[in-house]
Amino acid sequence: MKATVLCLPWLLLAASAAHAQQPSSASGCPQLPAGAGLEWEHRATADSDFCRALREDGSEAFGLYIADSSPFEPRRKNREETGQVGGFEVQWYRAEIATRPDIAARETLIELPDGRVAHLWLQAPTGEQLERALEVARGLRFGAERQIAGGSNAP
Repeated sequence: MKATVLCLPWLLLAASAAHAQQPSSASGCPQLPAGAGLEWEHRATADSDFCRALREDGSEAFGLYIADSSPFEPRRKNREETGQVGGFEVQWYRAEIATRPDIAARETLIELPDGRVAHLWLQAPTGEQLERALEVARGLRFGAERQIAGGSNAP
């Protein structure tokens, strides 16, 4: 009995790790591009999904919040580059992090065909790392049932 009680935390940890490695379609997060070197951390509520793409060292490469609406309201004055995320046309906005002015940050909204909105943000200490994060974001796949190739979704 003691051995079972002592093993329980390890079993829960192993189950948690296995759940975190499930395919993204099962977790509510889009599929990461092959070779991205990232893994999703996923949390869900009844009406939203919160996804963090984590590097091997545990740091966040980017995050994604998918729900019926988003608290993020883009400001025209913060417009930066246009691009694509998973086949959707997007407008990237410069994000300002008051406590970290040295960090390059971008965020965007993606209107999904199922009526939900995905708020995607990324942060990087250098322009080169920002470009790498944008490249990975381009390769996200929201799933055939949610994606409209070539559709304009920029707010």
